[in-house]
Amino acid sequence: MPDSSDTDLNAPPASPPGSAPTDQPEGQQHLSRQLSNRHIQLIAIGGAIGTGLFMGSGKTISLAGPSVIFVYMIIGGMLFFVMRAMGELLLSNLQYKSFADFAADLLGPGAGFFTGWTYWFCWIVTGIADVIAIAGYVSYWWPDLALWIPALAAVIALIVLNLPTVKAFGETEFWFALIKIIAIVALIVVGLVMVFNHSQAPGGTTASFANLWNDGGFFPTGPMGFVAGFQIATFAFVGIELVGTTAAEAENPERNLPKAVNSIPVRVMLFYVVALIVITSVTPWREISADRSPFVVMFTLAGLGIAASVINFVVLTSAASSANSGIYSTSRMVYGLAHEGGAPARFGKLTSRKVPANALFLSGVFLLSGVVMVAVGDSIIEAFTLVTTISSVLFIFVWSIILISYLVYRKRRAHLHEASTFKMPGGIAMCYVVLAFFVFLIWALTQKPDTLQALLVTPIWFIVLGIAWTVLRRRRARAAGQQD
Repeated sequence: MPDSSDTDLNAPPASPPGSAPTDQPEGQQHLSRQLSNRHIQLIAIGGAIGTGLFMGSGKTISLAGPSVIFVYMIIGGMLFFVMRAMGELLLSNLQYKSFADFAADLLGPGAGFFTGWTYWFCWIVTGIADVIAIAGYVSYWWPDLALWIPALAAVIALIVLNLPTVKAFGETEFWFALIKIIAIVALIVVGLVMVFNHSQAPGGTTASFANLWNDGGFFPTGPMGFVAGFQIATFAFVGIELVGTTAAEAENPERNLPKAVNSIPVRVMLFYVVALIVITSVTPWREISADRSPFVVMFTLAGLGIAASVINFVVLTSAASSANSGIYSTSRMVYGLAHEGGAPARFGKLTSRKVPANALFLSGVFLLSGVVMVAVGDSIIEAFTLVTTISSVLFIFVWSIILISYLVYRKRRAHLHEASTFKMPGGIAMCYVVLAFFVFLIWALTQKPDTLQALLVTPIWFIVLGIAWTVLRRRRARAAGQQD
């Protein structure tokens, strides 16, 4: 592999055998490979532990009961294969900056345009959900404070955190993710101590593993309750593919990306499954409110008021971490689109510190809509459900594009697959299994009025993108005609 300092990281993907060569603009600016292994690992963990777990799991438990444990296991298992497909594709050509690049290379420029902008919109919507969540967490301490104030402060802070070097982002995300890890491990340890000591909460409930099955069994809300659990739980995993947007800024990607991807099953089992088992053992599922974080509620019911306040701070930093990752990834995606001609050229410029500041400010401006939502909305959880459903549908689209790209790659670039040292387990057959699972997820979103409403709104985004792509393609054709 050539030394990273000699590689033009911002060029269009190097043409694999069998594809047309691409021209590289002279004097093009370079992103900088400053994200070390510990940054990549913690960014991957931060992407896997999002606001959906801390805030959304309350509603998921209220819908599905203890069967929520299986919901998270199934989704996590399926997305592991998406990540493995993405990892093999990214490592098949180190000029790919992200999955939008291999989508454009394998499926055509239109696919790259739709994937890049949809992923940008995914994270804008997710960032709005995080801003809404941050406002809700702050109200835990200051219930009389207008919710738009912490929401606005969060957006400004996110922009400031991302303006320095990418290494500064990596360092910030490292500590954000570390706080989440420590908090979840502490929750698991404290919860297990309460279970083994059969501790009683002020409400009269006793902590016990029996709480998992002694109130209607594992599936107390029936099959459709189990299906409903997939609606919000899907959002908990958005961002799991975030490590794929760090490809152009990662040190030694051949070593660090596989390590980050392969650790996903362990993270899912520990941070989702074990944590939810402990929560539903300490707090019977019927007593977990859909409107509050079960992480905070668990300590409150146990009479640990101070600990609950600490956990509230942790889940607040978790939301900030997710939004921080989102504004990073959206700025890089728009930056890449600008260099492919899919966004205005001004968004392809870097500062002296190698940061795409214009693309960053664009994302920040759109995050302000989250401030508007908390200012005019009546319910935090209603706004959260709306935007998380839209985000989930859009992320399912992106994950599907990754799998479809993999299928085309296996057909057209079989020699690269044979040479790969990071092959996707299950290969083509597993791709179809996961795609079928995504169809099930879309169907699940139609089963509740609130998520169905958001699902019906989502196609508007693809209509807007289709119009934009048509206009862009015509301009390119006109420009090419004038040059001829």
